[in-house]
Amino acid sequence: SPKAIAAYKAAASHLEDYPEGTSRILREAIGRTFGLDPGRIICGAGSDEILNLLAHTYLSHGDEAISTAHGFLVYPIATMASGANNVIAPETNLIADVDTILNRVTSRTKLVWLANPNNPTGTYLQFDEVRRLRAGLPPHVLLVLDAAYSDYVARNDYELGIELVATSENTVMTHTFSKIHGLAALRIGWMFGPIHIIDAINRIRGPFNVSTPAMLAAVAAIEDTAHQQISKAHNEKWRNWLTKEVTNLGLKVTPSVTNFILIHFPLEKGKTSDEADMFLSKRGLVLRTLNNYGLPHALRMTIGTEEANRLVMGGLHDFMAAK
Repeated sequence: SPKAIAAYKAAASHLEDYPEGTSRILREAIGRTFGLDPGRIICGAGSDEILNLLAHTYLSHGDEAISTAHGFLVYPIATMASGANNVIAPETNLIADVDTILNRVTSRTKLVWLANPNNPTGTYLQFDEVRRLRAGLPPHVLLVLDAAYSDYVARNDYELGIELVATSENTVMTHTFSKIHGLAALRIGWMFGPIHIIDAINRIRGPFNVSTPAMLAAVAAIEDTAHQQISKAHNEKWRNWLTKEVTNLGLKVTPSVTNFILIHFPLEKGKTSDEADMFLSKRGLVLRTLNNYGLPHALRMTIGTEEANRLVMGGLHDFMAAK
């Protein structure tokens, strides 16, 4: 948002002052936007910091945390960094499977990570299924709903998790300013949760973990609803266009509700994802390889500007047409 950029620049005249340690103005802005109690919100240096704080607070040696097969890689990293064991639950058609997750719960399970929508697949779990997951988990298991990409979803059967968090004592929802708000460089994330969990995280959180320029830019961004609507409309238009164009090339695209698409390539020599990546990279077009996500034959493409989207499609067309 231009308003976020202006707020960030204006903060430069007061760089000698320490940030307000509780991110109060940002928590209040988030509270106004979503109708939440600011006292039940905590802010961090991206949702990554908050995810790591959750692991540090609730996991220890001998504990287990569950994440899905193609879930965000920060989950197993945070789990293992806390000395706990990472348990992987397979997905069904690249979608989280509630029964598979529940079948992996043991007496040592302390936490379940669920990205909804998921990165890098772009798929989501219907809210009735999220409720069923929460109902099936023991009370001592914390359910972490990562809603980083929720602002892009336009489905009636989706909910980012606020209602579930508000009505339970063992569920939290994390969010970020890196996606729809475009403030990835500033590292700002937030979490909504029960008071006792917020209190526990605040006990170990660094006192100045969100900078003043980042806070002010985030406040301006979340209040600029017009810019958010423009961004969402742009994303939907070009996501649909790219999905159709890529499919017309004979490549499979996993249906996405996010700001990226997952493109699957054949195993045929000359048409593989590795070869496509090399071909596009030579033109200065960088897609995300996914070997470390267990998806070695796919590339993830973020929805970009019209120019970028058309350049990538041109590159993919030439790649697939090459003999």
